[in-house]
Amino acid sequence: MRRATFICVLMLGLAGLEAAAAARAKMPRQTTSSAPPVAQEPQTVDRIAARIENDIIMESDVRELAGFQELVDRHSKARDELIRELAGEWIVRGEADATKYPQPTNDDIEHAYVGLVGQSASPEEFHKRMAGAGLSEAAVRRILGQQLYLSRFLDYRFRSSAQVDQEQIEKYYKEEFAPQLKARGQTVPPLDSVADTIREVLVQRAITDRATQWIDETRAGLKIDVIPDGSEP
Repeated sequence: MRRATFICVLMLGLAGLEAAAAARAKMPRQTTSSAPPVAQEPQTVDRIAARIENDIIMESDVRELAGFQELVDRHSKARDELIRELAGEWIVRGEADATKYPQPTNDDIEHAYVGLVGQSASPEEFHKRMAGAGLSEAAVRRILGQQLYLSRFLDYRFRSSAQVDQEQIEKYYKEEFAPQLKARGQTVPPLDSVADTIREVLVQRAITDRATQWIDETRAGLKIDVIPDGSEP
């Protein structure tokens, strides 16, 4: 069964086993049976956050997406919005998997990760924020890989219908591009030198609009049962 945030169960299982083995190796051996029991750290119990068709979204999926949004955007959305986004990812992933769309390479993921780290003042500051969001480096890399996979599939699916003409390019240049540069006190380059860049910006906008419409329409036809926070599944 596919998971809503497409968590790799095998990777998590191996990581958990390795961590447990390392922890056991570092524990002192008990020499007598009368030694006091070792205190167990409290564990977060996972539960179902929503059911979508014959699949499920786990509360851990919601927490992980919230943590990633906190890391990237400095804030996360409300629980219902997070579940809505996870349902959207479920839709896109199902279509991408059905077409056997290729997964991003390790180099692709590395490039995305380095770019994300570079948005912070320093690598140390990034890792501090990452830990504060409850995420490991492995989790961040995995999420970036998932996002690359979904965004590239949407580009593949909708780019051919996202046509941009010269009139749209000129309008964007006059109404958005040039005013933004002037507001920052920067020199406005001639249209010809930035036309290709503007075209791609407008194509990406069109892809986003078409993808959003498709996801919303598809989601409306699905059976999605959100479990209230704090309720039993």
